[in-house]
Amino acid sequence: MRFLVTGTAGFIGFHVARRLLRDGHSVVGFDGITPYYDVRLKRRRHATLNQMPGFAAVEAMLETPDALIEAVDGRNPDVVIHLAAQAGVRHSIEDPESYVSANLVGLLKVLELCRAVQPKHLVFSSTSSVYGMSPKSEFVETDVTDRPVSLYAATKKSGEVMAHSYAHLFGIPTTACRFFTVYGPSGRPDMSLFKFVRAILNDEPIDVFGEGKHERDFTYIDDLVEAIVRLVGCIPETGNPVVEADVTDSLSAVAPYREVNIAGGKTVGLMRYIELIEEILGRKARLNMLPMQPGDVVRTTASPALLKALTGYQPDTDIRTGLEKFIAWYLSEIHDASGRGVPA
Repeated sequence: MRFLVTGTAGFIGFHVARRLLRDGHSVVGFDGITPYYDVRLKRRRHATLNQMPGFAAVEAMLETPDALIEAVDGRNPDVVIHLAAQAGVRHSIEDPESYVSANLVGLLKVLELCRAVQPKHLVFSSTSSVYGMSPKSEFVETDVTDRPVSLYAATKKSGEVMAHSYAHLFGIPTTACRFFTVYGPSGRPDMSLFKFVRAILNDEPIDVFGEGKHERDFTYIDDLVEAIVRLVGCIPETGNPVVEADVTDSLSAVAPYREVNIAGGKTVGLMRYIELIEEILGRKARLNMLPMQPGDVVRTTASPALLKALTGYQPDTDIRTGLEKFIAWYLSEIHDASGRGVPA
């Protein structure tokens, strides 16, 4: 099949595109290579993809008029996987305009492209942050999600609403994937795992927000990719919900649209997470305990029931195994023999 994947120089987009190419599909990879973090890591990812048959890279901003239409000219995609976004809860407080531009205007351009070319399926990234400060023991897709506590989450929730309207108005089958703390090799330098490993190796203190009381449902990158690839074939169809005991389908009653959690449903405490990193590295962390940051949530836990009902699959990589794989990559690709982190 022909795929358009946005954000292919990013962490998740790179892994998704590589999997699709390995499976024999063709991929147009679209990315603006923004300087939110070191662009050398982004260019390294695109260079890897460029070595694979079937990949065509397009470097442009989603917000640029006609950029997406020109990117797929003569090769209309069967499936659009939209993963480009401005990520990061805390950064959204510092630079809110970039979130509105990338996550709302950018998504609008993707929706307009889908309106024009009518792909079989639009799959796009949302986030567990839309659940806000939910007190529930596990988050289910049909929970109320209209009280986000960060602008990042607000833009992603707004994106879900926009996509639903386009699915209804123009019959675009659409799946919004709510990601839960994705980690793994070639991860983003702004995420806690990258920062923690680098600091511990360099004997520098790590900032532990929320006094270490955070809990997260971590999702290893290969598990996330497997779920996305399987969901591509699970095309939402109005009036055809999943009917299984203990499963509540988020399928819209008026549009070919649904939201799906991608996570394993297992929560790990932040202090246990740090302990595992220490054990794997064989070094102790210096902890700088700090209060909760604005926009953060204390706990995220997904119900994977709908994902499993749709695909027969749910993420199952245990946290130690995933951390070991990330740290092996970091030591091989990022950390030099002097013990200092080299630029990504």
